[in-house]
Amino acid sequence: MFQTDIEEIAHGLEDISEKLSGKTTLITGGRGFLGRYFIETFNYLNKNVLNKPIKTIALDNLITSGAAGSEIPSYENVEFINHNVINPFKTKEKLDFIIHAAGIASPFYYRAFPIETLEVAINGTRNMLELAKHHKSRFTFFSSSEIYGDPDAKNVPIQESYKGNVSCQGPRACYDESKRVGETLCYIYHSLEGTKTNVIRPFNVYGPGMQENDYRVLPNFASQIKKGKSLKIYGSGNQTRTFCYVTDAIQGFLRVITSGIPGEPYNIGNVSPEISIMDLVKKIMAISNNPINYDVIDYPDSYPADEPNRRAPDIKKAKVQLGYIPKVSLDEGLKRFLKWTDANYSTS
Repeated sequence: MFQTDIEEIAHGLEDISEKLSGKTTLITGGRGFLGRYFIETFNYLNKNVLNKPIKTIALDNLITSGAAGSEIPSYENVEFINHNVINPFKTKEKLDFIIHAAGIASPFYYRAFPIETLEVAINGTRNMLELAKHHKSRFTFFSSSEIYGDPDAKNVPIQESYKGNVSCQGPRACYDESKRVGETLCYIYHSLEGTKTNVIRPFNVYGPGMQENDYRVLPNFASQIKKGKSLKIYGSGNQTRTFCYVTDAIQGFLRVITSGIPGEPYNIGNVSPEISIMDLVKKIMAISNNPINYDVIDYPDSYPADEPNRRAPDIKKAKVQLGYIPKVSLDEGLKRFLKWTDANYSTS
């Protein structure tokens, strides 16, 4: 990770960081891509900003955390516990915030582990909600933009009120439906138990720290570039996405976590540019200033079918209610990401 990125996140939280001061936070998926950013950000705030430190309990079973995630840092006010969230968890610490970020998000992994994908988002979410109920904690569930499925063109950019165009059948369903059930559990606990829940629906977050074998589009391309291979563009290449650099995403997440209206879901991502995968490859070629070969191929058997044609968020709700404004352009974000992958991904 770039230390400058952590500093950028912290500086972007100047108006809300005091809401974390002296609080105890539990993070599931604490050694995953996003979990590590939370911990690094909290550590920076503790050392440089806050008068009273954030105490963090990080849970992870390290199944998909990779080599970098498995290296546990020794930070003051951070406790790591190897724990699978499908099992109940208890602590005597008074928890102020619970961030439930555990999950299997990579298409390769959730295709390989469909039952585990369901268990984390259903059993794991229920266990964490029970913990939030007991401690009267604010609870944030990391859902996904995948809950919207393949939206009709008239519903893009996608608002939180859009009910989705998804199927409960097929290899992608284990992930989509697990997140939808997780959201339903949040609604039930908020409505019936009074638990202060929020749901975050991230849209294509990327940045330093993503695993080389993640199999999502940007780390996949970066890995192929590092190895000197042709980029593999699945499908037609005309499917479109917006991409959100991790510094903008973490700032948005923490605004929801500390200040979201209880019971509400929030889209967090970038509104523009909505770019085709083919044009994304051309942009990467321009940024890297190197000719890059690419092939347009059919989806491999290991990749889930029914990939959405378009994916772009409407973020007016987060902007108006929480002051969320992403600032890192796609060009700038790709430069940072590709610089990091060039230094950290392997050539073989």
